Parts: sequence; structure tokens; C-alpha cells
Amino acid sequence: MSKGRKPQMPGNMGNMMKQVQQMQKNMEKMQSEIEEQEFEATAGGGAIRVVANGKKEITAIELKEEIVDPDDIEMLQDLIMVAVNDAIKAAEKAMSEAMGSMTSGLKMPGLF
Repeated sequence: MSKGRKPQMPGNMGNMMKQVQQMQKNMEKMQSEIEEQEFEATAGGGAIRVVANGKKEITAIELKEEIVDPDDIEMLQDLIMVAVNDAIKAAEKAMSEAMGSMTSGLKMPGLF
């Protein structure tokens, strides 16, 4: 091999590596876009609203005044947990679906 020349990959391997690199770039872009999105969930007939971002961080919790009952704090806590978990699940589902769509058409013998 002469100096300054990169070794050539045999046959279709070079094309496959380019496809993998492009897919990786696309996945990183898609992941970044999803991380910036907001996912909303409600509980208690809309009395509690929770917003999470694609990083699964809670960015907002809103409570309607009528849901706050000092004699039933446990119900409020349960409704908040339901809404938070639903918002996080929505963010996870969006990420999972996006990544699944990226890899569904990939055909690499021995790898997938």
C-alpha cells in the first residue's frame, strides 16, 4: 500500500458504512428534534395538566383550583402521578417510534 492512500473496503462494505454513517446522522437529528418537542397529558378530567419534553423532563404542571381539596391530598397526588407518567410515556413512545422508523428499512446481514 502506498503512503497517503486510504485502504479500500471490499465490495459493498464501503457503501454499507456510508449508509450507517448517514443513518447515524439522521438518528441524531431526529433525537434532537424530539427532545425539543413537548408532550402533554391530563388527569382528573383535565383538572391536572402535565407537560414533558422529549428528554423526559417535566416542564410544566398546572392544577385547576377545584381539584385542590385539603381533605383529599392523596387523590391529588395520585392524579399528578398519572399525568406525569402519561406525559413521560408519550415522550418515550415518540422517541421509540422515530428510532424504529429509522431502522425498519435497514438490511445489513449479520447485524440486524
